[in-house]
Amino acid sequence: MPVIKGLLDDLWQTKVLSTEDKDSVTENQTSKVDRARCLIDMVMGKGKRASQMMVDSMKVRDMELCISLGLIPSPLPGVGELLL
Repeated sequence: MPVIKGLLDDLWQTKVLSTEDKDSVTENQTSKVDRARCLIDMVMGKGKRASQMMVDSMKVRDMELCISLGLIPSPLPGVGELLL
């Protein structure tokens, strides 16, 4: 749950989520999948700005997850070498 907890903390600190929202995700959901689903549904219901803030937080907290979800492109090996 470290990524979910970190996302909850980030979104709470930026006032995207209330304390009640945060508690609802952590206390009312029994599995990691349920917590993730609840958090995503909750944030999506708050609009595009909230959703983008969650994606931005995910990029910082778990780059590999963002790549696997297609939120950011996978870095191509050797691209930097072409610029030299």
